[in-house]
Parts: sequence; structure tokens; C-alpha cells
Amino acid sequence: MDTESESISREFLAYIRNREFPCIAAKAAVSQEQIHVLVADHLACPRDDGKILHFLYWFIDLYRQSDNLYHSAVIIFKKPGNLKEDAFDELLWNRLQAISDLDALNYPWDSRVGKQTMSANFSYSIKTEALYVIGLHPESSRPSRQFYYPSIVFNPHDQFEKLRRNQKYQSMKEVVRKRDVKLSGTVNPMLADFGESSEVFQYSGRQYAESWNCPFIAKHEKQSEHHTAP
Repeated sequence: MDTESESISREFLAYIRNREFPCIAAKAAVSQEQIHVLVADHLACPRDDGKILHFLYWFIDLYRQSDNLYHSAVIIFKKPGNLKEDAFDELLWNRLQAISDLDALNYPWDSRVGKQTMSANFSYSIKTEALYVIGLHPESSRPSRQFYYPSIVFNPHDQFEKLRRNQKYQSMKEVVRKRDVKLSGTVNPMLADFGESSEVFQYSGRQYAESWNCPFIAKHEKQSEHHTAP
């Protein structure tokens, strides 16, 4: 990693460590050194898509071999600078589509989640591993998502299910939402629990109109018959 990328990575970790940052799961991931960062060039450019995909493959293998919770992979883009929410939203979905198209050449979709974006059980899938996506950028309307560079965070869905099975998810969710209200002044209007409505409404942080349709289309020909090991 070059000097500039190292500096950007440190900025991100400091952003998570900030006392006011609401997500305690992310803070736990930082404390356990389980946030992994890749710095790419431009959010609108496909040049780094292959590198991003292989980084996510490496991260997923690492997650599957770990007994710990709270793992995240973060792609931070150096450019562009300040983006309005609608512009960031468009570029986010473009990158997610392009990376998914490459993954479809190698792996099926994770059978534990849906492929149809407006389905209540949809989740993004890479290397047959469901991932919950969070977009960050300086102009986000949610203060908790206002990082200095446009970024995409990938969280394994499986770890949320483990928290549910251990009866820890609900209490963690309540703490995070209370902290977010304290920081932002309001509850995120796009928030819903998995299975209630599609999580695509939560990915970019933008508040969508009721008529919005997600532009993402999963091009994987099939879903896995079962969850695969690395």
C-alpha cells in the first residue's frame, strides 16, 4: 500500500473510532483489527473492478476461516470529490453492478438470500456470500455516513444472523439507532429489519421516493444449492 493509501486508511479508522460514530459493531471490528481497507482510484471508473473483486474474495475467505464476529471490507475511492446524494447513489449502483457481473462469471448467488432487489430477503452476494452494503460520502444527508471520501462497506450477512441466534442482535440494533438519533437528530427513514422490506433502500443512505426502482440486476444464472466453504 502506498503512502497516500495508508494515510486514507488511517483516516477511515479514525473516523470509526470517533466517539460520536454510532455503529458499535464497526467500533468492535476496529478494536479487533477486523476492518480491511482497499483504496481505489475513481468511483465512476471500472479500471479497479477486478482488483476490488479479488480483494472481496480474499476478505470472504478470511471471514469464513474466523470464529469471531464483526468483520468489514471497505473500498475507499480517492475520487471524485464532493458528490450530491443522487450522483453518489448512481455511481454506487454502477460499481455494485459491475463487480457483481464479474462475480457472476465465477460463482452462483448465495441461496440464503434473494436475487430480486425489491424482495424483502434480498442481499448483495459475492463468492456465494451474502453481504450488506453501506455507502459513505461527504455530502450524505446522514451525519453517520459523512466520510471524507466516497466509500463502500461490505459486511457479511451471516454475522448478523449469528447475532440473532445468540439473541444479541436486537440490543445492538437499539443501541446503534439511539446513538444515530443522538448524532443525526432523527431516525434514518430508510431503516428496516431484514425480511421486512428490501435492504437496497439502506445501501446508499439516500432517501428514496416511493416510486424508486433499484437499477441493480443480478446476472448470476443460478443460486447455490447450499452455503459453500472457501
